[in-house]
Amino acid sequence: MPAPGPIPTSQPNRDARPLSPRFSPSLPIFKGESMTTITNLLCEYQTNPLGIGVRQPRLSWQLASDRRGAAQTAYQLRAAGDAADLAAGRNLLWDSGKVASDQSILVPYGGPALVSGQRVHWQARAWDETGAAAPWSEAAWWEMGLLDAAEWQAGWITPDWEEDTTQSQPQPVLRRTFELDGQVKRARVYVTSLGLYELHLNGQKVGDGVLTPGWTAYDKRLQYQTYDVTGLLRSGENAIGALLGDGWHRGWLGFEGNRNTWGDRLGLLLQLHVTYADGRTAVITSDEQWRATLGPIRMSDIYNGEAYDARLELPGWDAPGYDASAWQGVRQLDHPKSALIAQDGPAIIRHEEIKPVKIIRTPAGETVFDFGQNMVGWVRLHVQGPAGATVTLRHFEVLDQQGNVYLTNLRKAQQALTYTLKGDGIETYEPRFTFMGFQFVSVEGWPGEPTLDSPSTGSGLSLTGVVVHSDIPPTGAFECSNPLINQLQHNIVWGQKGNFVDVPTDCPQRDERLGWTGDAQVFIRTACFNRDVAGFFTKWLADLAAEQHPNGGVPMVIPDPMKRSVFGRTAGGSAAWADAATICPWTIYLAYGDKGILAQQYASMAAWVGYMAGQAGDRYLWTTGFHFGDWLDYRGRGGFDTTPMTDKELIASAFFAYSTSLLQKAAEVLGKTEDAVKYAEIVRKVKAAWVAEFVSANGRVGPNSQTSYVLALHFDLLPEALRPSAAARLAEEVRKFGYHLTTGFVGTPYLCHVLSRFGYNDLAYELLNQESYPSWLYPVKKGATTIWERWDGIKPDGSFQDAGMNSFNHYAYGAIGDWMYRVAAGIDTAEDAPGYKHVTIQPQPGGGLTHVRAALRSPYGEIISAWQLNEGDFRLHVTIPPNTRATVRIPAQTLDQVTEMGVPLGKAAGVISAQIADGAAVVEIEAGQYSFASTGLNRAQAFANVRHVAGRLDIGCGVRELMADERVKAILLKHVGDAITAMRVPPWVGDQTLDSMARMAPQLLTPEKLQAIQAELIAL
Repeated sequence: MPAPGPIPTSQPNRDARPLSPRFSPSLPIFKGESMTTITNLLCEYQTNPLGIGVRQPRLSWQLASDRRGAAQTAYQLRAAGDAADLAAGRNLLWDSGKVASDQSILVPYGGPALVSGQRVHWQARAWDETGAAAPWSEAAWWEMGLLDAAEWQAGWITPDWEEDTTQSQPQPVLRRTFELDGQVKRARVYVTSLGLYELHLNGQKVGDGVLTPGWTAYDKRLQYQTYDVTGLLRSGENAIGALLGDGWHRGWLGFEGNRNTWGDRLGLLLQLHVTYADGRTAVITSDEQWRATLGPIRMSDIYNGEAYDARLELPGWDAPGYDASAWQGVRQLDHPKSALIAQDGPAIIRHEEIKPVKIIRTPAGETVFDFGQNMVGWVRLHVQGPAGATVTLRHFEVLDQQGNVYLTNLRKAQQALTYTLKGDGIETYEPRFTFMGFQFVSVEGWPGEPTLDSPSTGSGLSLTGVVVHSDIPPTGAFECSNPLINQLQHNIVWGQKGNFVDVPTDCPQRDERLGWTGDAQVFIRTACFNRDVAGFFTKWLADLAAEQHPNGGVPMVIPDPMKRSVFGRTAGGSAAWADAATICPWTIYLAYGDKGILAQQYASMAAWVGYMAGQAGDRYLWTTGFHFGDWLDYRGRGGFDTTPMTDKELIASAFFAYSTSLLQKAAEVLGKTEDAVKYAEIVRKVKAAWVAEFVSANGRVGPNSQTSYVLALHFDLLPEALRPSAAARLAEEVRKFGYHLTTGFVGTPYLCHVLSRFGYNDLAYELLNQESYPSWLYPVKKGATTIWERWDGIKPDGSFQDAGMNSFNHYAYGAIGDWMYRVAAGIDTAEDAPGYKHVTIQPQPGGGLTHVRAALRSPYGEIISAWQLNEGDFRLHVTIPPNTRATVRIPAQTLDQVTEMGVPLGKAAGVISAQIADGAAVVEIEAGQYSFASTGLNRAQAFANVRHVAGRLDIGCGVRELMADERVKAILLKHVGDAITAMRVPPWVGDQTLDSMARMAPQLLTPEKLQAIQAELIAL
């Protein structure tokens, strides 16, 4: 007997869209006569979106040209209600006319007000830098959803039976039939649920989404989906139905064992709009004509998995002609519709399938499938055997030290599928209302031998991994000459995919899987490189604003299932976690050039800053409330790494200053001048208070931890004069720990950025290349395929960290990916031209790498930075998309060292200007592909520290380095006399900094002398 509707298979790897950081010098790259075309038309970040709720959608497009300097000087948009009318240019809803502007992203629709269900066809054309008009683009479209709650004629329905909602119950199946008496021209179904749903119509599953309607703050924002079902309907009898599951709505949610977080009843809301060929219309709704029964899903739970009894399947339940007379009725459910919103972010879908690499028989006798990759989703079971036989599949991440099944780090989550066979040939099953994080799957209760291939005859069993996550297309690629770093990048991407299942979760496997705000904000810039997450975070941030407390506090997790529990009841916010309210919107603005996200979140941002200001009071220091601090920092052998070494008050006040500065910038972008002035003054006062409280007279910051210096420098909390010495102290701390980081969640994202910014790029690379614990490559060497929660989830001796908190798929520390793209590869956007309207390409070689290649699909097109170092030759290949410009920095002492495709910079097409500044050729270029070469570099120049490139010599530099510069030597002799030349620097401290030497010889270098030296060095 067939299952309740066919199981859709995954599409062939939806992530495998061509994206490669390769440079193709064979492509034409000079100025020419090639025509500009318009491509990649998007509406609210989507291609031809169906059922949107934005009343004035924003439209984007890209220019395609192989010509250097290709740019847009004007555009024209037009829209019509009919594709033929659009093509003919008649009966237009809107014609923008020729608009003199280079804007090509997020242009608001300017026609008449749109109504529910309206489809709008549109196209664009542009005028290039020569004044030539590109032809009209191919047509695109968008379609509106139901815009007002009053338009919902349907009622909420629920099965008419009582349940024990304190535990998971068998999951209901609902259906009804209806008659259509003519040819259908158009049909749309609008549907959502309390709990999860899977919709069926005339024997077919509707749509390719899974775990619908997704996860939001259900009491405030409940998404509905829109489906085009025109092709599934027929004249005569039709059948529509739905499977329901507990999901996040009423299932087990959170590590405190909560159930029924948003309600204790499952419900369905559905409205089918049919338009006949003759113009008549019909509406079929969820009402009391529906019938309900229990199906083969005996239990489903996000954490625990699913139990399925194939003997209870209902063949034909979703098709016309099925006899449902024995089914029970439904009743109306009193539930408001005011929270209904159209799908607000990318759907969760199946992406790819993974075959197991081997089958293991463990020392304990367990049968285990190894998929070779820590993934998120589930397995598809192919099995053949007798009716009533039951197979249990347990999903887990690692084998224990003895090579046996290890489930302890899942805590109370079961992550199990239980399937009872019906005994009818080869049976295929995959779950509907759960997901797991796993690399391994154990098979229990099966007497036969499983196989890697599907069973053909007799008794057999095989598994296929199904990868599931939000539909966030790949946008970034990174590759370098170090295979361990390449594996790290692989792990970062898989950690992101697995934890971006409608919400940015901390982990996908244990009894947690929550939208922790801290994890999201530390990783968001990396996320923006790897994947298109604009829509994903726009949706999540709307939930953050909806869940925000009236006093401005921000919950620890979004959506917030803990607000009814002891752990989450306090209406406050933890520093660095709640700051997701400001950091995430600003980052989306930078990465995508989207002012709309700042407008959408401005009130939320201001409320959060207002909360911190209220907590800080007139001292402008935030020293109250609960804070996680520098979560999971490294304390050494005697420390417990959930008790950070950096003062939580220092961290809280630092983020108070930083978030307020971001709010100030947002106010400036949005033209809120008075607000900008107000917040700038608050920032000034917080910084002054922070320095007075946490910085000692000799420049020591807080407890002298890496994180304390990282925050002081990255957030620009220190006066200019104190920054070099703070950077030197940070560098000293890195060296002191044997070139290891000691930072946790708070400091790690910024650590390498600060080192590179202040002249210690070599140390940043040392940290990246470090292979021993704690480091990014330690898990790689241990065989990791995703990012771990702890630096030593598996210890050097093979034992595990504390199982209570030891996830092997926890993306936060993958934040180093941001540095890899922006510093190692050098791709960044100018803050005053966000969304990569003005690109910066500033690679900083180091770490023994001989090449780095990176690509990014920006809102304007693909950006590529690919450099190679061979002896004294540095080559940099760059692609800059049309309608943008770029600033490129190339290591060089003179412009004569640098050529572009063998041509001097002054004669190269597309080069606007070139000059030498701070040890590099700074080249302004137009759009196009370029190949730069800088020859005759010595190794010191090629791997120049940023400190040298920037021409900054300060007390954070090594003594030998300072003495090598005659100007600096004169300054030192002036202040400390000939004694400086007598200072013997042992080889083991050959790079000791001047300020650290002052601590070794305070009688020679007093604080007053050190300050005077620093002032003169800055003046240089």
